Amino acid sequence: MLIIGIIVGLIVLVFLVAAHELGHAIVAKRNGVVVEEFGIGFPPRAWAKKLKNGVLFTLNWLPLGGFVRLQGENDSAIKKGDYGAATFWQKTKILFAGVAINWLIAVVLLTILAVTGLPKIIPNQFTVPSDTTVIASPVQLGALTAGYPAEKAGLKKGDTIIKLAGEDINDTAKLIEISKANRGETVEVIYKRDNKQASVDVALRDSNAAVFGAALGQRESIKATWSAPIVGIVTTGQYTVVTLQGLGDLVSNFFGGLFGQLTTNESDRKAASEKLNEAGESVAGPIGILGVIFPAASEAGFSQIVFLAAIISLTLAVMNALPIPSLDGGRWFVTALFKVMKKPLTKDIEETIHGIGFMVLIGLILLITVADVFKLF
Repeated sequence: MLIIGIIVGLIVLVFLVAAHELGHAIVAKRNGVVVEEFGIGFPPRAWAKKLKNGVLFTLNWLPLGGFVRLQGENDSAIKKGDYGAATFWQKTKILFAGVAINWLIAVVLLTILAVTGLPKIIPNQFTVPSDTTVIASPVQLGALTAGYPAEKAGLKKGDTIIKLAGEDINDTAKLIEISKANRGETVEVIYKRDNKQASVDVALRDSNAAVFGAALGQRESIKATWSAPIVGIVTTGQYTVVTLQGLGDLVSNFFGGLFGQLTTNESDRKAASEKLNEAGESVAGPIGILGVIFPAASEAGFSQIVFLAAIISLTLAVMNALPIPSLDGGRWFVTALFKVMKKPLTKDIEETIHGIGFMVLIGLILLITVADVFKLF
């Protein structure tokens, strides 16, 4: 399953990045900019063919996305067909075309899921009540508290609870209610593990809290018919806001934790370390995505792969829209800044700015990759 998950992950990532770059290529060509090369994967080159429209189409050995190469990509290029010779508005359309494509892909995928079953993962996730069916998965055990009833009885994380004390368990509230009603008693728990049903006696604690001793999880999904496109669009908007909030929290935790390490107060240093750990746990690089997330999604089923693809596509859109040098939003911001200052953006200055931004991004990717490796062991 690991190998299958990695292959699926590579296919999804290549598709999403290639679609992003295709957006740049199409809009560039429609605005008079010459597209010299459109590549799937990254060099070294494996195969190439000159298309009828003059674009060199290439397949490359590193299957981690794709790229588009435009004529005269520096802002100072002035020949006909150069990207640099395009108007500011044309450059804006070209740069943000990839962002728009990724955002639209997320909308389409979430619309499809709204018909087949869209996971409900954020509070107040949008639905049209008159055209919505909520489907709840069986209750599963999350982390178990050591020394508490569930762990003592031999239950494990991931077990599905079917019955407790002879009553069907349809949601987490029902399990909590029955547990508290039978506190101090020994009850039979019927559960499912690896598609096999079994039972075990659990001696519940005689307490007002933590009677059972396990975190409870239950996935909910929503289904719609005629309102599916509306749900897809609005949900993508909601996830966009959540993604931006998550990036804000990530930056806050990272720099807050980093500067917090400079203090001499032990409790402050501990709090700073926790912030850094939280920042590290909230991100994943290529190894985490391909080696952990996609294999887990593959095991969960095709709908989870589609959902993950939608979230990654949306994340690509959000990240590329930010004013980070070397990314689309950063290139636009630098061009706009020099336009406002009415100063020429020379090739050397542009390459220096985006080169530094690129090196910082590569450094972050390497840092995250190392963190991913440690997470695996």
